[in-house]
Amino acid sequence: MTNRSSPALLFEMLRSFASLARTLNLSESVRELDSTRQTIRRHIASLEAHKGRKLFSFHNRQYQLTEDGRNALREAEELIARGEAWLHGESKHVNELFYLGKQIGDVPYYLQQHPLTAIWDMGSPLIQFGFHAWARSEGALESPAFAPLRPYLMVFRFNDDTGDWICTEVGEASSYATWFGWEKYRSSVGKGIANLPGGPGFANLLAIPFHDVATTRGIRLDHIHTRIGHGDDNELKAISYQRLAMACRFADGEFALATLIDRTRNVVIANLSDTERDAMDAEFTMNVIPPRLD
Repeated sequence: MTNRSSPALLFEMLRSFASLARTLNLSESVRELDSTRQTIRRHIASLEAHKGRKLFSFHNRQYQLTEDGRNALREAEELIARGEAWLHGESKHVNELFYLGKQIGDVPYYLQQHPLTAIWDMGSPLIQFGFHAWARSEGALESPAFAPLRPYLMVFRFNDDTGDWICTEVGEASSYATWFGWEKYRSSVGKGIANLPGGPGFANLLAIPFHDVATTRGIRLDHIHTRIGHGDDNELKAISYQRLAMACRFADGEFALATLIDRTRNVVIANLSDTERDAMDAEFTMNVIPPRLD
């Protein structure tokens, strides 16, 4: 066994790596981090020494990520996001499951992961139907057992080149379509989640549960409360929902992530007041009575 002690400035080193990976420009990263060129170079060199891999190449006075750098970036960004949330008391574990309570400008974002038994204890009929359909289809999107659920789903494929989740399908009866309207939902196919209504801040928050499901190839239940733009004037409206994220397969066998959302006031989230939980207008609750599975 070898001694693998971590550097004391690991968090700052990760911030230097993520910034330079995003800008590929040392001067821009210096301004962004309010740091120095020497410090950022030292952080990158230390990370590369500890990992035993080159994260960047440098040719013609231009930085480029190596393959190892690209593979390391997503996890580094997640570690930074988790670290900052933990430091500010925004993230923790409730009953050993992930919790996030964060303020993004004027927008609150609460997320609490629940055990799968909560599907039966307090899950909506649509969420229960979704679990049954997923199990019966064995995660195959094109399975006849999945067909009744497809109108309520939003489906994503992960793009290794961009490190983003790309929307491949939006069901016409899904929460996304019925919240944003047909023009936005029809135009959302092919876009990354950072470019969908809600913006990059929400995209970063979506990433942690999505990557969790992609890693475990399983299924995950979250209760969420936030505010999202609605209508032609994009006025922020309170929204609460249960979300089932499911590991699936496209017809070619590639991994697909399907999300099933049911807008409901029946959410249980630590530190969310009853007033906040019930702030969603009653007209926005979905109240879906799903078809029966044969």
